[in-house]
Amino acid sequence: MNETMVCAVGRVATQPVYREVASGPSARFRLAVTARYWDREKNTWTDGHTNFFTVWANRQLATNTAASLTVGEPVIVQGRLKVRTDVREGQSWTSADIDAVSIGHDLAWGTSAFRRAGKAETAPAPTQPEPNWETPPDGSAKPSDQATQQHSEPAVLT
Repeated sequence: MNETMVCAVGRVATQPVYREVASGPSARFRLAVTARYWDREKNTWTDGHTNFFTVWANRQLATNTAASLTVGEPVIVQGRLKVRTDVREGQSWTSADIDAVSIGHDLAWGTSAFRRAGKAETAPAPTQPEPNWETPPDGSAKPSDQATQQHSEPAVLT
């Protein structure tokens, strides 16, 4: 299927709205994407035009979006672009929506702490000693010889 996949880098413009619908969790927010350019006359960076997108997230992505994002935070959104044209009260309106596949904080502007969501804690696997993979400085034994020596206890038959 042909789809227009986009990657938009911008800031969260509205607080995410979370809803439980028949098909599962859904969340939406507005994303502001402002182009910046170097103005040679002023010798400074200048803001260009700002585009606004409505970002839609579904299922677990919706739950995590609502719990993670607030207004003003820098984010990167990847998803399917949907441009819609509508006539309201005699006027033509065009909107650009992104059905998000992935949403994350833009780490060029700050740090983020990732936490897995929705899974119960499981007991850690029993730890096993790390094998010695290095050759001794004198080169007397190979790592495979050391492993054999460690585990070659004589069997006792009675």
